[in-house]
Amino acid sequence: MYPILLTVHSVFRWVVLVSLCYSIYLGITGWSRKKTFNKSADFIRHATATIAHIQLMIGYILYFNSPIVAYFRAHFKEAIRQFDFLFFGLIHILLMTIAIVFITIGSAVAKRKESDNEKFKTMTIWFSLALLLILLAIPWPFSPLANRPYFRAFHE
Repeated sequence: MYPILLTVHSVFRWVVLVSLCYSIYLGITGWSRKKTFNKSADFIRHATATIAHIQLMIGYILYFNSPIVAYFRAHFKEAIRQFDFLFFGLIHILLMTIAIVFITIGSAVAKRKESDNEKFKTMTIWFSLALLLILLAIPWPFSPLANRPYFRAFHE
């Protein structure tokens, strides 16, 4: 089960990134061009938040079943000195949780704004902050923090 979820989490990150980037693009164009925040824009706002929440739930399941995190918790004083354990035991989950909180706030506040321009502006700002955190917290293959491949293949 763990390897399957790890693969799903790895692949689903691209869905999160694409939906978030599209939402930000939609927000910027809507905000700058004073467009109407129509049902389509509202659907994209809501879908992006939902996709991010699904990814976070998968991430939490992985976190509490991860051998890396189990080692980190059991051997905290030793593990905190090894950056790979620190990254997955603390940094990754903390930054991703904060990012999803930003998406949730941005989505909820944008939904309740009166003007269309304020809806686009709110969505753009909060989703952009979340994207920045997500990009920092992903273990990219080139990352000096912790690195993993672009796609994790399922191996049992």
